[in-house]
Amino acid sequence: MKIAVSGKGGAGKTTVAGVMARILGDRGKKVIAIDADPDSNLASAIGMDEESTKGVKPLAAMEEFIAERTGSKKGQYGAFFQLNPRVDDIPERFSLVRDGVKLLVLGNIPQGGGGCFCAENALLRSLLSYVIVERDEYVIVDLEAGLEHLGRGTAEYIDALIVVVEPGRRSFQTAHQVRRLADDIGIKKVYVVGNKIADGQDETLVRENLEGLPLLGFLSLNDRIIEADKRGVSPYDLSEKVREEVAAVLDSLEDLTG
Repeated sequence: MKIAVSGKGGAGKTTVAGVMARILGDRGKKVIAIDADPDSNLASAIGMDEESTKGVKPLAAMEEFIAERTGSKKGQYGAFFQLNPRVDDIPERFSLVRDGVKLLVLGNIPQGGGGCFCAENALLRSLLSYVIVERDEYVIVDLEAGLEHLGRGTAEYIDALIVVVEPGRRSFQTAHQVRRLADDIGIKKVYVVGNKIADGQDETLVRENLEGLPLLGFLSLNDRIIEADKRGVSPYDLSEKVREEVAAVLDSLEDLTG
């Protein structure tokens, strides 16, 4: 199954993606988790400590490697480069591993020159396409809300786009925006997970504002998640409740997608 996770910053999408990856790993599944949000920290959400991630360089920042694979020349914006560079060895060469979960950190695509049609973009999109289309593993992609990393050719292989929302208008607006963007690039299976839910009123608020989007479940407002963030560890390792709730979301998703 290939899963993308999106939502407004701070809604908890990285927590959901990281805990989901750990649960799948514990179930004996082969899992690749991809951090495609420059502002997120999927490594911490999976449970990789500072020592294990020290010196890790995002793929987008590996200038020499990108130049080698794409034929690009540093400092020559607009120069020719390969649109389909070799990427099949990247997951084994550059991933971090924790409890059966491989993690790849993509990093930020430069926006110089008014766009991102650049060698970095070509490499990252080729990598995502390869991992999602070609590899026989569970793939979980932690995305920024804009879905910039996904193109039409890749999107059709996404089994589910999960939008994580918290009970608030801005989060609901982001969810509707993500749904429109998903439809534009051909992702039809868009689901919602409600996070930071304090009571039944919060559940009702999510249901009423996102009517028409299938709901996979709710995650409770949980002090242990806040504590995990402060300590730089995974909520998976601190909270049985979050493990149970995210496992229920996964089971609901598998039931809906067959």
